[in-house]
Order: sequence, then C-alpha cells, then structure tokens
Amino acid sequence: MKVFAENNYIFNLLSEAVSEGILVVDKDHIIVATNNNADQMFGYDNHELIGQRVDILVPEPHSKNHGQHVDKFFETNKSGKMMVDRLLYGLRKNNEKFPVKIDLYPFVFHGIDYVFALIFDKTEISKRDLQIKELNEHLEKKIKTRTLELRETVAMLQKEIKRRKDAEKTIKLALQRERELSELKTKFLSLVSHEFKTPLSGILTSATLVGKYKEASDQERRDKHLTTIIAEVRHLNSILTDFLSIERLEKGKEIYNFTKFSLSKVVNEVVYNANMLLKNGQQINYPHNIDEVVIYQDEKIVTLILTNLLYNSIKYSPEDSEIDITFEVGQAGMVLKIKDHGIGIPEKDQKHIFERYFRAENALLNQGTGIGLNIIKDHINNLDGKIYFKSKENEGTIFTVELPIDNRILLGLK
Repeated sequence: MKVFAENNYIFNLLSEAVSEGILVVDKDHIIVATNNNADQMFGYDNHELIGQRVDILVPEPHSKNHGQHVDKFFETNKSGKMMVDRLLYGLRKNNEKFPVKIDLYPFVFHGIDYVFALIFDKTEISKRDLQIKELNEHLEKKIKTRTLELRETVAMLQKEIKRRKDAEKTIKLALQRERELSELKTKFLSLVSHEFKTPLSGILTSATLVGKYKEASDQERRDKHLTTIIAEVRHLNSILTDFLSIERLEKGKEIYNFTKFSLSKVVNEVVYNANMLLKNGQQINYPHNIDEVVIYQDEKIVTLILTNLLYNSIKYSPEDSEIDITFEVGQAGMVLKIKDHGIGIPEKDQKHIFERYFRAENALLNQGTGIGLNIIKDHINNLDGKIYFKSKENEGTIFTVELPIDNRILLGLK
C-alpha cells in the first residue's frame, strides 16, 4: 500500500482518465488504490476505501467466501492473463446492492502481487435489460393475443369463404336445375304436342270417315274406324295417366291401395286391350292356368306395370312375332317376365333406359313419351320391388319385375 501511496500521483493521473471504476487489491485483500469513479460507484468519499478489506464491497452471502476466492485467484492467475467478464453484485456504503461486471488483471509491482479490478456499473444496463425483458414479454403477449385474434379471424374468414362457396354452389345448382327444368318444360311441351297430335288426327280422320259410311253394307268399315277411335282414345288416356302419375310421384302424393284380387282378371283385361294394338301376325302368349291365383298388392299398379311393358313389346316388335308373358307366384313374391323378339335396346343406351324422357336411339321413329318405364320403376321401388332386363339389339328384350306379395294376408294370418 505504501508503494502505491508514494506513486499516487501517477496512478491518479492514469486512473481518472478511465470512465469505469478501478480498484487495486493486494494479496492480503486490502484495497491499496481507487479512482474517483470507483469511490462514487460504491458511495464512498475519495480514497475512503484505501486500507479497507475488499470484502466490504461484497454483499451477503458471498462476502463470507470471498476471501477464499481472492486467495485462489492469486494462486492460479500468475501468468499475467486477464480474467474477464465476471458478473457479480457490489455493495454500496448504504448497503444497497447493485449489479456489476468485473474484469480482473493480476500484475506484480516492486515484487508484490496485486490485482487490478476494472468495475462496470450494470445498474442502468440491468434496468434497460429489465425494460427490454418486460417489453419482450409484453410483445410476446401481444403477439400471442394478435396470433389468437388472427387465427380467429382466419377461422371466421374460412367459415365465411366456405359459406359463400356453399351458397355459390347452391346458386349454381339452382341455376342448373332451372335450366334443366326449362329444357324439360320445352321438351315436355313438344312431346305432349306431338304425342297428342298423332292420335287426335287419327280420331278425327276415323270419325269423319265413319260419318260417310251410311249404308248397312259399310258396317265392317265403320267398325274398323270405331276400333281405331277407341284405341287412340285409350292411348291418349294412357298418356294422361302417365303425366298425372309423374306429378303424384314427384310430390310424394301417390297412395297405394293394397287389396286381394285375381291375377287372371288383370292379365285378361290388359291382354284384351292390347289386342287392338297388335300388328299383323303378332301374337301374345300368356298363362291360362292362373284363374285360381289371388294376390295381395295394389291392383292399379300391377295393371300399369303389365300394360306399359306389354304395349312397349308390341310397339317395338315386328309383324308376325310372338310376345310371351309368364308369372311365378310364391309365398312372398311374384315374378313377372315379358319377352319379345323386337328391335332390342342398344348396349350404350341400356344404362339410361329408366331415365325420364329418354328414348333409345333405335326407337326415336316410334311414338312414345319416354316416361312409362321411369314411372313404373318409381312405383316398383316404392313397393320394395325390382325391375331389370336383358336385351340385345335386333334380337329382343326380356323385362323382369319382382314384386313382394304377402300371402299371410290371404290366409288370415296377419
């Protein structure tokens, strides 16, 4: 300490030019020199620290072991190397703790070991670090909040986008449906106009000719034209029945009336009416051993199914051909088959044959609405039945209908 006192002027001159605090400590832990910045930093008057143990600048609990650290430092740091960047806490005269960073430089002066300590007051930096930390925490919270808000906004936007896409899809479907309905309406009006015009022209012609045959000898001619009129009227009635069926089926207003009835009665009536439509040489083969067969179903629908399929077979079969009707009746169901040797259905058209208004390519020159098969398929589906076919173009078609019947009703068991 005496050495530094004798050279105090030079030390002060050099140390006061440094903005950080400077302490010089000897091997006995005694402070031998300070600069004004170090005195002010620790709250002491100028040179008040000289002669004091360095421990008084170290807060509890570190001050108890501080001497051991100093001794160890002197023992292990004799190479003149600098020990840098130790972040500690200092203790001011008023017992206030504050953060410091200390760089230590061991040196030897006049054969005596010393430590030169360069002290940085980290209070302001710590405050700034704390502020930065608080700002970062605040920013992180804000980011989390904004992220959550953004996610919610994105979710809302996605829902809105989906809603608008769904609405757009619904509108497109509605527009497409409207166009389809418009096309169907046009097609329907054209179809009705054409289908009604032909039989009405036939009725008008036959009615006019009947009026001209007044003699008794013209009875055969009159009968021929009356038969034509009856057939055309029945054809018109069939078309109207089909159109009314479409409306009822679409609106779900079709009511099925299940009753017990004779199968032969239905077959005979349908075949009798169909005979008026037969072409030259055409023949209908149907079972005659079903007089005792009674089934429980909707008689009107069974008649409609048989009529539609039989009339189609007549229409699309050539002259001098046979049409076969067969029935298989069991306890739980009935199978109807109608086989013809007509023009058949082209393979590429077969998947569309039950679609409304569809007509196969090879049937376009024949009269027809294209709704008969669609109607009976809807009825059969409603009755939990099946309809299917096998067909080959120019060789003929076999339509098969399976309908459930409950013979327990007939036996009084249900």
